[in-house]
Amino acid sequence: MKPRIMYIESKAGGLTGPARIGRVRFSRTGATLYYAGQSFQSQKGSGFKSNYFDEATGDPYWISGPRKDGRDALYATHIAPAVDADVHDEYWTKVRGFAAPPPIKTKTEAR
Repeated sequence: MKPRIMYIESKAGGLTGPARIGRVRFSRTGATLYYAGQSFQSQKGSGFKSNYFDEATGDPYWISGPRKDGRDALYATHIAPAVDADVHDEYWTKVRGFAAPPPIKTKTEAR
């Protein structure tokens, strides 16, 4: 399968957690996702408030396609996800529909 830009949110700490927008690769069957050196296995509908788990740690994750309106989280949150630099421009123009992407925030600006 072709890599896709996806929303990845850790559910290890509860209903909401740190989230990212990044490029995800899929296994041949699509049951396993790969992102940033991690492998995520599908819970096939059996997860509670999550749909994948990290194969190395067992931590639950919510992984889905990003929404045009930016409301990607399973539960409403005021914290915007971090957008990986390699997908920044594509995410803001092709997914969100902006004419031009906003500047990339540094760690100090993101606080």
